Amino acid sequence: MKLTTRVFGEVEVDDNKIIDFPNGIIGFPDLKKFTLMYDEGESASTIKWLQSIDEPEFALPVLDPLIVCPDYKPIVDKNGITEIGDLDEQEMLVLVTVTVPHDLTKMTVNLMGPIIINTKEMKASQIIVDNEEYPVKFPIYDILKKNKDAQG
Repeated sequence: MKLTTRVFGEVEVDDNKIIDFPNGIIGFPDLKKFTLMYDEGESASTIKWLQSIDEPEFALPVLDPLIVCPDYKPIVDKNGITEIGDLDEQEMLVLVTVTVPHDLTKMTVNLMGPIIINTKEMKASQIIVDNEEYPVKFPIYDILKKNKDAQG
């Protein structure tokens, strides 16, 4: 399938790389099909894009939460993720959405609303966690800068 995206231009998407969100994502319930995109040359610690298949102009920046919050352990209501199948830690990918304002020093991630992907079934759900200590706007600029400086 060919898509013309805002971030990556024209891309070819394999059917086996399409992630189904049965309930859409928060704020966009009608967008149900996505693919995960990133620059091949980038390290795993960089921002990836959850690219909508339904609306090619829409892509959501996402990040592995452990990069910015190494002890991230969300408490998930199992009822909220039943539609994505049985989860096994080896087949689960957790991502958080990134907000990138004009002033990059104010960049944040949403630790309260992670996206849980069942990589075996290629199904996903965005949920609200029960942990009160995880904010919707967790500042990450200084953490990312420190990580980049440490890599050299």
